[in-house]
Amino acid sequence: MLPTIRKYRIEEIPQIYKMILDFAEFQKTPEKVKITEAQMYEESGLFQCLVAVTASGEIVGFATYFYTYYSWSGKAIYLDDLFVKEIHRGRQIGSGLLQELIKEARLNKCKKLRWQVSKWNTKAIHFYKQLGADIDDTEINCDLVL
Repeated sequence: MLPTIRKYRIEEIPQIYKMILDFAEFQKTPEKVKITEAQMYEESGLFQCLVAVTASGEIVGFATYFYTYYSWSGKAIYLDDLFVKEIHRGRQIGSGLLQELIKEARLNKCKKLRWQVSKWNTKAIHFYKQLGADIDDTEINCDLVL
């Protein structure tokens, strides 16, 4: 049975936080995680997340996102992170999370959905291309840590 995909509940922050740490390990950048569970609770009004939940209540995947505005296209959703626990991969959970986010974007009259993918993550690149995504490798990310 496939997990249910829905918006997260505040009491699920500890499970999501653990998965954020797992995702950082997968990305080989655990040192970049600066957020804490306490901060996630404090900023829960801004935190938007879809979760894939099993019948037993285990979160096996998540997609964090936010609404934004692009001067060239208008209203959009930015998919910050998409992650599925390794043991649950290959079961269409990532696809389900992304499809639910696409549905949310369309319902809210967004013009596009944008996200990043690591150049080394060839499986994800293939997955995104199958969905029809345009993979643009000409831009470089800039972060100014405050």
